[in-house]
Amino acid sequence: MSAKVSAPVSTFQSESQSNSSGTELVDRLRVRLRPDQVRDSATEVNLYRHDASNMSGHASVVCFAESRDDVQAVVQVANEFNVPFVARGSGTGLSGGAVPPDGAIVISLSKMNRILSVDPVNRIAWVEPGVLNLDLSTQIAHLGVHFAPDPSSQQTCSIGGNVANNSGGPHCLADGVTSAHIHAIEVVLPDGTITMLGGEDPEPDGLDLRGAFIGSEGMFGVATKIAVKLMANPFEVATLLLDFSTVADGAYLVSDIIADGIVPAAVEMMDQLCLQVVEEYVHAGLPVEQAAALLIEVVGLPAGVEADVARILELAQARNVGGIRVAADEAERALLWKGRKSAFGAISRVKPNYYLHDTVVPRHRLPGVLDEIYEIADRYELFIINVFHAGDGNLHPLLVFDAREPGVMDRVRSAGDEIVRASVAAGGVLSGEHGIGLEKRDLMPLMFSDVDLAAQADLRRAFDPALLANPDKVLPSPATCGDIHSAPEGAWV
Repeated sequence: MSAKVSAPVSTFQSESQSNSSGTELVDRLRVRLRPDQVRDSATEVNLYRHDASNMSGHASVVCFAESRDDVQAVVQVANEFNVPFVARGSGTGLSGGAVPPDGAIVISLSKMNRILSVDPVNRIAWVEPGVLNLDLSTQIAHLGVHFAPDPSSQQTCSIGGNVANNSGGPHCLADGVTSAHIHAIEVVLPDGTITMLGGEDPEPDGLDLRGAFIGSEGMFGVATKIAVKLMANPFEVATLLLDFSTVADGAYLVSDIIADGIVPAAVEMMDQLCLQVVEEYVHAGLPVEQAAALLIEVVGLPAGVEADVARILELAQARNVGGIRVAADEAERALLWKGRKSAFGAISRVKPNYYLHDTVVPRHRLPGVLDEIYEIADRYELFIINVFHAGDGNLHPLLVFDAREPGVMDRVRSAGDEIVRASVAAGGVLSGEHGIGLEKRDLMPLMFSDVDLAAQADLRRAFDPALLANPDKVLPSPATCGDIHSAPEGAWV
């Protein structure tokens, strides 16, 4: 369970607006949908105040869409009443992207969870946005194909959410993140019209609006049907666990492997505290006495995999590798990956709350930035766990704490802010896969000039002139563009 942060968002309904207006909104939604699809009781609405981040908001009503027409109806009503709306999948987002603006309509897409068609020859599947990431790959495994993006939350995150945040995952190092695996998207635009972005052709005519929509964090409309690219299952898989007595040796090996021309399917790093808490949970025989471990996976044809593994081990010897473990079968491979993907849940054994960041740094800067992150955590007297996609430099430092401790939230907030700044100062970026949302919205000027931000705002308005679709996310207000700061005062609770 994470401590929650409330961030100020625009209130489209003024304080003078009567309760009768809210009743009229709900009544209108119940006319357009079935009454049981529209929920406005305090208990039910409060369940949708937050996503998996440390932020929360206050929705006015939740609508459970079951079709494209349902989504269109809700968006049309939102325009009639000039009320903001936010689409929500599984609520696993970590940057506050699905946190409702005050008074907003939440459009839940969890019931739109059908796999509509699968073409294993052309490797395309049409799915609804509420389909869970892992469910898709599981249900098509017998066809010899899979959906490559695999966030750590893949058991619960939805394809629509993956599209909204351009999600990544451990196995995106070689295959690319979500944007590389989407052919087309049927979208209900913010004014309620329906359009198709992209197409099944490899290079559809016109502007790449599909590419613009992916990663737009709900500001450009609501995806109602998605054509995903399917990848052939690999012929051969080798999964290695290499451990090191220093974090730096493991981090340098990552750059060594890529510089040597090898691009593994995945390269993940876990530091000692992570190894210890995960081992207590999964009992996978992890090297808990070592400072760090790399989980590396190589896929391809048997001869190529064998050659890559041999070369990786040769490079590892030059970086003082300790233990070397190669998964003997699929069961051992699955156990090692269970350990990696259970890390965020297992940390509750240390402290009850955590704040997970998401930044990216150049691979060759990993050792130095990791040293800075440990120093920041020590200075603020916080536990920190580092478990991340080392292959592409995508850091996920977890600040672990007990929110009941007086003053700890201020320390967590300050430490998190310093971690982001250190990553950007090293030539990195604000986010690798979690998105900007509310969390990093006011830090955007660290990377972008006023002109850059204005151009992004113009693109947003091209899709949503009324600014009703998930407002106040990603882009800072004009008043904050020239004054970089983190979450507004009073936001942390």
